Amino acid sequence: MQGFFIPYSVNTGEYNMDMDEKILNYAIKNNLNLPVLRFYGWKPSCVSLGRNQSDEHLNKQFCKDNNIDIVRRLTGGRALLHDNELTYSFVCPTSFLKHGDTVIESYKEISSALAYGFKSLGLDVDFPTETKAKTKFEYCMSLSTGADLSYKTRKIVGSAQFRSQGYILQHGSIMFDYNESTIENIFGEKPCNEKICLLRDILSDVDYMQLCCALKMGFEQYFDIDFIDFLADL
Repeated sequence: MQGFFIPYSVNTGEYNMDMDEKILNYAIKNNLNLPVLRFYGWKPSCVSLGRNQSDEHLNKQFCKDNNIDIVRRLTGGRALLHDNELTYSFVCPTSFLKHGDTVIESYKEISSALAYGFKSLGLDVDFPTETKAKTKFEYCMSLSTGADLSYKTRKIVGSAQFRSQGYILQHGSIMFDYNESTIENIFGEKPCNEKICLLRDILSDVDYMQLCCALKMGFEQYFDIDFIDFLADL
């Protein structure tokens, strides 16, 4: 079986969220029965808000003064600062997955493909028991559910999912590093460092392209697919 692949690129937050939605809409419109995997980065830095999340707690003036964009995701969940990270998105029909009709199980199924990729880099990641940090505004990476991938109890991937007309969009962030003071200025609270796993701390010699290659291979192995370039005109 084949799947479609869009190589890593760095874009604005608005472009990234618009592209994820366009891929989903293309899949729906064309009854696409194959998955689409995409990797991307963010420039400038950007805060993404969950689909129905209020922005009242953000320091918008600080964002403006520091060239940090603010966008709203199609998916739900809590706010996240996208900066020094790799983001993935995966679009597929629910029928592509063994547990596509169940949100949590499909979430874990897609995340398991990421786990295969991490394993090729020597990391054994898993799904821990749900934990919550004491946080007023619940910064996304400070929270972990039983479906979030963690490394030694620390969250390593923060993902969110959206469904429409029998299709799933799941995307998520893998953080290489972050600026604690920037997050504190934006959200009015410090990130819960003991809950967050940064790649700089465990895979300091792995760069973005190496991580992309490993995760792509993980999806190919887990789902038994071969990726070809996605050339559709969106």
